[in-house]
Amino acid sequence: MKSSSLLATAKLPGFMSFLAVAFINAMVDLGHKILIQNTIFKVYDDAAQVALTAVINSLILLPFILLFTPAGFLSDRFAKPRIMRYTAFSAIIITLLITLAYYQGWFLFAFAMTLVLAAQSAIYSPAKYGYIRELAGNDKLSPANGFMQATTIIAILSGIFVFTILFELTLAGQVYNNESQLIEHIAVIGWLLVLLSCIEFLLACRLPASATEQASTRFNWQGYLRGWTLQENWRRIRHNPVIWYAILGLSMFWGISQTFLATFPAFAKIALAEDNTIIIQGLLACSGVGIIIGSFIAGSSSQGHIKTVLIPFGAIGMCCVLFVLPHLSTTVSFAFAIMGFGLFGGLFIIPLNALIQLHAPIAQIGTILAGNNWVQNLVMISFLIITFLAASAAIASKTMIHAIPIITVILALLLVWRSNKARRA
Repeated sequence: MKSSSLLATAKLPGFMSFLAVAFINAMVDLGHKILIQNTIFKVYDDAAQVALTAVINSLILLPFILLFTPAGFLSDRFAKPRIMRYTAFSAIIITLLITLAYYQGWFLFAFAMTLVLAAQSAIYSPAKYGYIRELAGNDKLSPANGFMQATTIIAILSGIFVFTILFELTLAGQVYNNESQLIEHIAVIGWLLVLLSCIEFLLACRLPASATEQASTRFNWQGYLRGWTLQENWRRIRHNPVIWYAILGLSMFWGISQTFLATFPAFAKIALAEDNTIIIQGLLACSGVGIIIGSFIAGSSSQGHIKTVLIPFGAIGMCCVLFVLPHLSTTVSFAFAIMGFGLFGGLFIIPLNALIQLHAPIAQIGTILAGNNWVQNLVMISFLIITFLAASAAIASKTMIHAIPIITVILALLLVWRSNKARRA
């Protein structure tokens, strides 16, 4: 990607405002989740902590499963900047309610508002990605997507550290006996969520107008509610074995990752005797850094060649890291191991994503990519449900951490066996 192309893309009318909207939206979504997750970390231990963390992660994913069809319809039916303005305005109302819940000590209400905030993001997401092409055109689509990916990762890493540091600073020296008392002490952070949402709305109002509304289009509620739309999309993603098994591979990676993210904080809290959320969230953030490095390596091929050899290499690397990780006992070793998991994960997922885009018919690529996201979210929810059930059965986090690599190997071997069988057929 040449620097001149990057500069030209950055200078597109409204593009920097668009990136700022995407950055703030991701940071607000993550900020509330981090505050709730850190509260759980402080108040609960081991199995209970794992169970509640699995629930909070499930609440974030659930709207993307339930709303992906209507959200896609809204993105096609109405101008995308209009959708982004409405969702940005709704974020102001939602963050005000969240801040009120913090001040009143309504932990369960604040917990449930994670679902509402995620629903807002689920409706916003397809409009955001669809608007990239309208702003950049076909000739600048690749660098524009690069900007968007970098922006999202930076927003996630920034949100983790900013809100965790503020959480620890506002909680320093405070006394609390339960989660309700704790969120009262950190309530002032809620105003940062509100402020960011207001800035997001103002920036969304500056986005260039779009003329892509389809006034005659009507949503097929009957097809949606009866599952006809889902069946059609399902047939499309199952039609090509390369696409289907690439989707399953990606889903396996993100499912395992969700279980690890839900389990590791409780395990590290015991293994490191560490109660500082900055350290724990910092360790988890190392996976994001690793994914960036792995993605860069996997994407640095010449002439568009897809490095499929990296898929088994990445899978083996991830399994090795997961087997080693439970036996570590220092913060530095955990950091390198988690970064290694992210690096091998990047080597694994980038070629799989490229295979899906390469083999998807042009006329169906939107549906197939939406179906890919739907399957991934469904698998992640399933893994989190299993994690929740295991924690509810009082299975220790250490036992779960030891079980993750074994499950990963079994699923990987099963996936290889099925894909080879399908290829021979």
